[in-house]
Amino acid sequence: MVENGGWRWGPFTFRLPFLHTRPCWPELLQGTLVATATGLALVPILTGYFGMSFEEGIATSLLISTFLVIALWVFGDPYAPGWTTPALPLVLAFVLARYDTPELRFQAMAALSISYALLVFALGVTRAGPRLMAWLPPTLRATILIGSALAAFRQVFVTDAPRFLHQQPISILLACALCLVLVFSAPVHRLQARHPWLRRVTALGLLPGFLAAAIVGPLVGEVRYEVEWGWLWPPVGDAVAKMSPFSIGWPPLSMFLDVVPLVLLTYVIQFGDWVTGDAVLRDAQPARPDDPIRIDPRRSHLALALRNFGSALVVPFFPAQGSLWAGVHVVVASRWREGPGAMRDLHSGLISYYLMGLPLIYFLLPLLTGLQPLMGVALAITLVTTGFACAYIGMAIPRTNAERGCAVLGGVALSLFDPWIALALAVAAWWLLVGRDPKAPAPAEAPARVAGEEPR
Repeated sequence: MVENGGWRWGPFTFRLPFLHTRPCWPELLQGTLVATATGLALVPILTGYFGMSFEEGIATSLLISTFLVIALWVFGDPYAPGWTTPALPLVLAFVLARYDTPELRFQAMAALSISYALLVFALGVTRAGPRLMAWLPPTLRATILIGSALAAFRQVFVTDAPRFLHQQPISILLACALCLVLVFSAPVHRLQARHPWLRRVTALGLLPGFLAAAIVGPLVGEVRYEVEWGWLWPPVGDAVAKMSPFSIGWPPLSMFLDVVPLVLLTYVIQFGDWVTGDAVLRDAQPARPDDPIRIDPRRSHLALALRNFGSALVVPFFPAQGSLWAGVHVVVASRWREGPGAMRDLHSGLISYYLMGLPLIYFLLPLLTGLQPLMGVALAITLVTTGFACAYIGMAIPRTNAERGCAVLGGVALSLFDPWIALALAVAAWWLLVGRDPKAPAPAEAPARVAGEEPR
């Protein structure tokens, strides 16, 4: 069986919107709202720590979104692309603490993106990625996730608190609480079976919490809207001049050596994203034999490597070029499995959620200026929900008390110390307190195949 539509080139498939894919209006509407709220969450980081103006931050987000959509258009990966969000708190803690100027921080981001691209490319070509992950002890995987969770909470409630939380406490806490309840609450998920409207609300992910802050914020005096009318032409050239290594200089070799631990940690998180995305597709594929989806780890590795290397040259903000936006992936796959009447094919649904690759929201000045006072809220709910997800996934991995204690100890080290020191401490703690179980089986690499197809 082969995938439907598109032009094949090497291991990739190019799909042109409106020719190879059709608009799916529910996904297009959700994408317009959700992408607007979450796609701009990096703007307060760019303006606060990387010397960007608001307009240049918008231009940077536009470029990042363009590289994300390339995963769907050019490479044909069957996942909803997004940030490798659990790595973001670790990366911010490292870059902001170690480097003082925007130029050095962008150079560090470029070093991270280039190093990561080379690692992912090598693991894809040699097909060594699954073997590397099979070798990695589960306790260390849990350590990375717990470290990401602690770093995310520290970023929101300590590092960024004077700039955001102290200025908008009610709005941010309300938005974070509502998002946690809608996304993670077991009682709410049980109620979805009896209340279809609740299922539709939870499918919107972070948007309800964001909208609640947008309504309550002005009522309590924490948000003041100053909407401007017209069109915004994002200053792409000015933004690229402030961050591209072609204009600010290339990272020195010492910087490439400094970022190695973060690159390895990010790959571990990324591999988990692929496992999650594959599981969702394999679960839904039996309901759609008319639209076979080919899962190819080699293609996914090469596509991710090329995107990260390309973005490093133009818009180096690591880890904004990941392979999975889990919430969107699940929402689209759920409607896809309902049949051709609901969604003609999976790629149409995915590309529709990304506005068919047409980033009109970045040009609408009323929308952008209306969202400007809520950027801190968007960043806070992104980091808090990421931290909570990393925490409960990470704590579910250890099987013994020793493994749980070791994972928490290593996670604290990752959130507080230099990456090389933290990684050494985490490995030492695992070696001394847990050790490798000689009876644990090592899973073999899965070949490329259609989702849902039984391995031969």
